[in-house]
Amino acid sequence: MKLVKLKLSNYRNCKDLELNPECDKVLIIGKNAQGKTNILESIYFLSTLKSPRTSNNIEIINFQSESAQINAEVIKSNTSVELDYVYTKEKTRSLKINGVKTTPKNFKQVLKTVLFSTNDLLLLRGNPSDRRDWLDRAISQIYPAYDERLSKYDKIRIQKNNLLKELVKGASLDETLLDVLNEQLVICGSNIIYLRIKFLSEIERIAREKHRIISETEELRLKYDCSFLDGETELEDIVKNFKISLDERRTEEIRRAQACVGPHRDDILFYINDNEATKFASQGQQRTVVLALKLSELDIITEKTGDEPILLLDDVLAELDDIRQNYLLKSITNATQVVITSVDTLLFEDEFLKDVKIYKIENGAVV
Repeated sequence: MKLVKLKLSNYRNCKDLELNPECDKVLIIGKNAQGKTNILESIYFLSTLKSPRTSNNIEIINFQSESAQINAEVIKSNTSVELDYVYTKEKTRSLKINGVKTTPKNFKQVLKTVLFSTNDLLLLRGNPSDRRDWLDRAISQIYPAYDERLSKYDKIRIQKNNLLKELVKGASLDETLLDVLNEQLVICGSNIIYLRIKFLSEIERIAREKHRIISETEELRLKYDCSFLDGETELEDIVKNFKISLDERRTEEIRRAQACVGPHRDDILFYINDNEATKFASQGQQRTVVLALKLSELDIITEKTGDEPILLLDDVLAELDDIRQNYLLKSITNATQVVITSVDTLLFEDEFLKDVKIYKIENGAVV
């Protein structure tokens, strides 16, 4: 898979920017706040219809404009595919593949990406929600319907929260409605948990080997942390335990007026040599874990979909030491297109720069 054309119109500070990155290695250089990250964000957006920086899509629109547009040409399985995305301040959007309107599910199936940014380096020390977001984004690249399950689960959970909040205002509890919402949460939430556990097991298989190569002696282990599971991985067991937990914590949920049980409360734990990395790992160890995870995302997406994703590296090389920099750059195969942002070319060896297409960005434009 290769991105051969990208055009941004009124996308953040990129009012009229066009790139033709037809080679496998693309380097975008420029000072901070000039638009480098915006370019990578737009490529990632085409593969997920989400920004890694905001949940409010209006923020991608240049403040002087009424809409933003991303247009791209992708070579997929030796076939050219054109993607066109438009979002307006009225919160309407248009999705087209080869000029024909399409669904979000079909749109997201065209382009696959793995984004590795400086924010990802804080994954282990961040909040559980950060780790859930990472896991959900990775799964969505492989299972396009997964986003729909997450959205459905969130809608049911919000309905339940609203019902419980009415009790605070003096309303009487509609036990039947609460039972119905809990049953829906169990069905939808159990599927989410099952896929998370399955994916985490698959990515651990790849990440452990990569982590061992970088660290030489350390063993990496991943664990899905769910309050009502103790090693169970089968869907039937997840459903059963979910129901039991909801019954046991019914009084607590009513008292707190919120849903306290479900995948929206779960976490991912990382262990290095059986020590919990989120608590005890050094900064270098944390970065090794994240590097192994990101490179494993590349492999697992390729393995599951047959498409080599585009690797997006957003200023991340400056935050890695020489050992991790070299491992990352040498791990990029000839089949992988990589788009890198950096303030300059000083971090890159002459050998790496030989076949690189370089763009310089100032104020959201190519100079």
